[in-house]
Amino acid sequence: MKQLVRVGTTYIPVSDVQKASTWYREMLNAKLNYKDEDKAILDLANQSIFLVCSADGESSNFLDKYHTKRFSLTFEVDGSSELKELREQMLHLGVEAGEIEDRGHGGLNFVFSDPDGNLFDVWSELSPKFKQSLLTSEL
Repeated sequence: MKQLVRVGTTYIPVSDVQKASTWYREMLNAKLNYKDEDKAILDLANQSIFLVCSADGESSNFLDKYHTKRFSLTFEVDGSSELKELREQMLHLGVEAGEIEDRGHGGLNFVFSDPDGNLFDVWSELSPKFKQSLLTSEL
């Protein structure tokens, strides 16, 4: 059986494409590839991110069975010191970022949100396969 190879695109609902694309570029250092009134296409974290103008109140969040609001996307950084530095940088820029957490598995995490309330997680551990591909490409 053939397998899926990677996630190519993530769609994120936003209320204002212009405002959101500016925020993602300025706060997360995303690269803008295309923008019109309905969508913006960004390169962010080795992935294509589509910011899509959506109905009021839409978000990528969901409630788990305990009615806790959850994120649908986790970004990775290379180590705990990178995680701490990124969080401090985000706070300095005015991004809403939660406390660093130890969730009982390898690495540390924190959650941040965009201006539309979309929640995102950041994990301090690069996936082994991605880390290996980075090492291979640097040689």
